[in-house]
Amino acid sequence: MNSIENHFRTAIKAGKQQYGIWNGIPHSYSAEILAGAGFDWVLIDAEHGPFDINQIVIQLQAMSRYPVTPIVRIANADAVYMKTLMDAGVQSFIIPMIESAEIAEQMAQALRYPPEGIRGVGTALARAAQWNRVNNYFSLANDQMCLITQVESIKGVAALDQILAVDNVDVVFMGPADLAGTMGHLGQPGHPEVKAVVMDCIKKISAAGKVPGVLTSSKELIQEYKAQGAKMIGVGLDTIILAKATKELAEHYKPELKNNQSNTLY
Repeated sequence: MNSIENHFRTAIKAGKQQYGIWNGIPHSYSAEILAGAGFDWVLIDAEHGPFDINQIVIQLQAMSRYPVTPIVRIANADAVYMKTLMDAGVQSFIIPMIESAEIAEQMAQALRYPPEGIRGVGTALARAAQWNRVNNYFSLANDQMCLITQVESIKGVAALDQILAVDNVDVVFMGPADLAGTMGHLGQPGHPEVKAVVMDCIKKISAAGKVPGVLTSSKELIQEYKAQGAKMIGVGLDTIILAKATKELAEHYKPELKNNQSNTLY
């Protein structure tokens, strides 16, 4: 076995548009449904979703039969946890709340074996290396790892130029929901002031030779962010899709429910 190519990383390096969807339901059926839908990537959200390491592995296994790249968002910048996930087979990470070049550099180091990085060696126990059955894994692995730093605060925006200067940061992914909160517009990721900051950051990320990313379920915003240069775009969340579809179905038969409005954050 020789091929461990990260097709998502290959695609973004070639400048290709990559659309994806969020996986927040920790069950293999959800993973298979999402993986088979035709998206380029599926994001396993271990920051806000109730995923432990075993559930993440199950999601990876469920997705493995489909031509889609699994990406994992962890809860914080945790190099030790990343080591375990890399051995489990994760090649692409979103690291939330990046607010300094120092943390971005630490994450870049965590993804690579020495001398380029600090990743620990444990391939005899690693699904990623097929338990030492991947030929030349050590010489191949570093170049397949993808670091996606998430900028989602005013402090992160202020440090964007320094973050962009870090080698081996592949994508800078904007987080409008948290950014809106730090700007005084909690629950309004599409607020004009938030949108303006996101648009400016996307332009700056592209100019620096990095790949801009963003998440929104708004078709209008998706088109605007894409036109500005966003190449990695999250277009929906499994939980929200299920919640919205079931609510609309119930309201069709029980119109009185329509007065029960709820906020949509994405």
